[in-house]
Amino acid sequence: MKEISRERPVLIAGPTASGKSGLAMELAARDGRVIINADALQVYACWRVLTARPSLEEEAALPHALYGHVGRDEDYSVGAWLRQAAGLLDRKVVIVGGTGLYFSALTEGLAEVPPIPAEVRAEADAMRLSGQVEAMRAGLDPATAARTDLLNPMRVQRAWEVLRATGRGLADWQAAGAPPLLPLDRVEALVLRPSVPWLDARIARRFSVMLETGALDEARAVLPHWQPERPWARAIGAPELVAHLRAEMTLEQARVAAILASRQYAKRQRTWFRNRMKEWQWRDLP
Repeated sequence: MKEISRERPVLIAGPTASGKSGLAMELAARDGRVIINADALQVYACWRVLTARPSLEEEAALPHALYGHVGRDEDYSVGAWLRQAAGLLDRKVVIVGGTGLYFSALTEGLAEVPPIPAEVRAEADAMRLSGQVEAMRAGLDPATAARTDLLNPMRVQRAWEVLRATGRGLADWQAAGAPPLLPLDRVEALVLRPSVPWLDARIARRFSVMLETGALDEARAVLPHWQPERPWARAIGAPELVAHLRAEMTLEQARVAAILASRQYAKRQRTWFRNRMKEWQWRDLP
């Protein structure tokens, strides 16, 4: 805490369950900062417990922004988040989350890619759902492939859609993007790096607590509207709890599967941070 600037904007990235929100709240209380969410799933109103959003009490105690403000069926994007975040940067802020694309847009700039035509989106959806993600990967231009999380089917699909719709790779669009709102030389940018055993144990404990504090009720509430291809449905643990509610697995099986999915997600986040955030300040945890 003593080493972190009291004046500069502070950015805190890290894998799920690494303690980012706790640090952000300490900084907000110390410096009078607004806490801005940079997690693509914590924006959805239908999830609080399952995405580890700050509690109602925490939100009341300190100013929070861009949490739970998006309806389940609303379209939302990195560009929408960036525009909303831009309107909050006239005050002291701490921006916290695990979505690398949000931080990249903030510190590197974001290209305004034309909207993807419905027919291209439908073609891409059909390819992904029929197991043709590898074909989409193979179709990417080298520059875009080097900048894309190739283990994330949705990121691969997005890059493929842009190339298909515009004839230009996503990396080319990004290179021609607008200047960043917060270049790295103007901020204190931190990546939390916990040890894998510590994080794995914390993930398991946290999901058990989620089950005790309402995660299953959240899944039950969205069950009538469940569409696994929609962005809001990608909350880690949601598919497993929905499967349990549909009697496709026991609650214990759902718990174990959700913990595994969370650990795999944390691994993908760590890979992204290593590849794309080399110039950030890394902070080792136990």
